[in-house]
Amino acid sequence: MDSPGPEKMVNRVAVRSSVIDSIKRCSLSGIRIPKEELRQKITMPEYLRLAIRDSIASKDIDSGKRYFDATTTAGDKPPLAAAECPLVVFINSKSGGRHGPALKARLQDLMGEEQVFDLNTVKPHVFVEYGLGCLEKFAGLGDNCAKETRERLRIVVAGGDGTVGWVLGCLGELHNQGRDPVPPTAIIPLGTGNDLSRSFGWGGTFPFSWRAAIKKTLDKATNAPTSRLDSWKLLISMPAGIDLDTPHSLKETEEVVFDQGLEIEGKLPEKISCYQGVFYNYFSIGMDAQVAYGFHHLRNEKPYLAQGPISNKIIYSGYSCKQGWFFTPCMADPGLRGLKNILRLHVKRLNSSEWEVVPIPSNVRSIVALNLHSYASGRNPWGKLKPEYMEKKGFVEANADDGLLEIFGFKHGWHASFVMVELISAKHIAQAAAIRFELRGGAWKRGFMQMDGEPWKQPLQNEYSTFVDIERVPFRSMMINGA
Repeated sequence: MDSPGPEKMVNRVAVRSSVIDSIKRCSLSGIRIPKEELRQKITMPEYLRLAIRDSIASKDIDSGKRYFDATTTAGDKPPLAAAECPLVVFINSKSGGRHGPALKARLQDLMGEEQVFDLNTVKPHVFVEYGLGCLEKFAGLGDNCAKETRERLRIVVAGGDGTVGWVLGCLGELHNQGRDPVPPTAIIPLGTGNDLSRSFGWGGTFPFSWRAAIKKTLDKATNAPTSRLDSWKLLISMPAGIDLDTPHSLKETEEVVFDQGLEIEGKLPEKISCYQGVFYNYFSIGMDAQVAYGFHHLRNEKPYLAQGPISNKIIYSGYSCKQGWFFTPCMADPGLRGLKNILRLHVKRLNSSEWEVVPIPSNVRSIVALNLHSYASGRNPWGKLKPEYMEKKGFVEANADDGLLEIFGFKHGWHASFVMVELISAKHIAQAAAIRFELRGGAWKRGFMQMDGEPWKQPLQNEYSTFVDIERVPFRSMMINGA
């Protein structure tokens, strides 16, 4: 065969160079997104930024009105135009290891520091009440720029699953208060598992070349389509007088009335304390939550050990072994290893108003109620079930907005590990539109629970039952789909 001539060689080199250049331009480097163009697209007019800042700082929506007055008295100036797609970013600067503070500075450089809120200083419910309240106040006074900004606003959350859920819960209050539209939400993954981020196309890890990639993320957040996400209200009812150290996503609430049509095993205490929260991905009881609880406290006590997702997962694995998830420690009563000893499960099936008692396998040490297809860093333990198996079990195909939770169990760490690599399946227990767990301690003085990566230690009593009720929130959260 003849060797290619010089002209063909030049053409090949030119084509190869063109392909490489195209790949570079379409990579995460964000070269094709000019910084000033992006800033103009996502940054609010200065008077709105300052008004929101002052309203939040003073917790008074009227404190920013002087900026509105200044724009209305300047009659010789043309009306200010709203940004094409204004963004507000919430960042958990403690997430992402050493990248958190640097990422915050980079975001402030791209859009103005008044649109970037560190969750350690500004809570999302404060922004909803006073920041958005300020925009709505201006809009009510006839400010079209503020009105359009409020309508076009999109949110970006830089953090892990717990942080994203916290912000979504606060945004959901807008719908409850009749303050629509609720801004859709995009995600910059800074957590360990990042399952919400994975489920909506924002990736599972913080990119290595993040300084350039962050421009592409913000640009995508302005124009990507939206999807809906079920959210689930969790209510704990427990004997009063017991201290409960809860995560920030779980708050004490007023006493509720129990469903009289539901048979219970234990006694109802005379006085009840109730705690309420919302989750978006999963709720779990048992050994996996106990491991998460130990890791969470170690990270808070010694933050220098948790410098990123890789180190977090190594520490997490160590805790799994130490606390018996893989190697069950010797116990006086081996039966205590299964949740069946302390737990009774009631569910409502799809399109049913009747409660049904579902048996719990005796060897299950962890039970998970899952909303998404992503769990434990992108795994799908529910699996892709065959049609004939789903028909036999009465299951339907699982989706993030189908109004159902998938309930399954893990026997131990080895079982969970094999499920995650799809060698075996999890213990499929039920699909449910509503759930009630009834817990009685017996020899157990406490249990462990978690929702969306936020664990806590739950005190248990032998005489009186503790109840965990889960039902779908009528409003579905709006997510920006980055895929």
